[in-house]
Amino acid sequence: MRKILVTGAQGQIGSELVPALRERHGAGSVVASYHRTKPSDEDGLVEHLDCTDPEQLEDVVRRHDIGVIYHLAALLSAVAEEKPQAAWDINMGSLFNVLEVARRHDCALFFPSSIGAFGPNTPKLKTPQDTIQRPNTMYGVTKVSGELLCDYYVARYDLDARGLRFPGLISYVAEPGGGTTDYAVDIFYHAIRHGRYTCFLRPDTRLDMMYMPDAVRAAYELMDAAPNVLRHRNAFNVTAMSITPEELAASIRDHIPDFVIDYAVDPVRQAIADSWPQSMDDSEARAQWGWSPQFGLGGMTADMLEKLGRKLAPRTEDAP
Repeated sequence: MRKILVTGAQGQIGSELVPALRERHGAGSVVASYHRTKPSDEDGLVEHLDCTDPEQLEDVVRRHDIGVIYHLAALLSAVAEEKPQAAWDINMGSLFNVLEVARRHDCALFFPSSIGAFGPNTPKLKTPQDTIQRPNTMYGVTKVSGELLCDYYVARYDLDARGLRFPGLISYVAEPGGGTTDYAVDIFYHAIRHGRYTCFLRPDTRLDMMYMPDAVRAAYELMDAAPNVLRHRNAFNVTAMSITPEELAASIRDHIPDFVIDYAVDPVRQAIADSWPQSMDDSEARAQWGWSPQFGLGGMTADMLEKLGRKLAPRTEDAP
């Protein structure tokens, strides 16, 4: 059986997708690649890989007989605005290399797009699957370009490339990594540690969100779907909840009544958030391959506080 390669395995999605894939397919069937140092607790197949190096990428795919690639390596939205040239080189250069090696070695490919692929002229409410995409951020430009490039490889080379437009993702495993929606992760760390949080977005900034277990499941369920049922490939809208910082804070107060939130708006990240939809229509994903989220706001908040609380609790050997 051919193996699975996950690039960007240390990132927000990869840190939870890799264990999920190993549980489904076996530890020896999933290769996790890291651009930085290997985590000390990594037990499975591991490669140090720079996806902007096509020869290194091809070597990994050939040596491990890779049949499916989940290409997650990328710079996120806020970081991409600070480093637009690097974002283009990394996000687009690595994707082109992955598409080429997938074409040569007959690999299926998963490419994560984003709510950032939309722009200020996109319908804000129940954003359709097929609609205007004119983003005004470098991150968004790379995501739209990635969607189009994957569609080109599907049409031109019959490559099995599939993707999802993720909303903001909330995870207790990976710490915030430079995304505009990272407030929805950081708020939980501050709630548990300090009982208060200063948010960089306005209290009424409404954006789609999803708990990471749902995002991971959406990725592998899409890749498991029979090709003949998919009228779209790149990329399906998926979502679970449309919330504001104030609504998320209220949900946290159901568990931590004294939690306090205040606001110091970051103009750059607020402008990015304002250019994105407030809610996406994911009816095509539901109809074509049976997508359905399992976590809403209340369930996500309870699970996040429980899991993150255990993660942040002092270890026995550290206690005085």
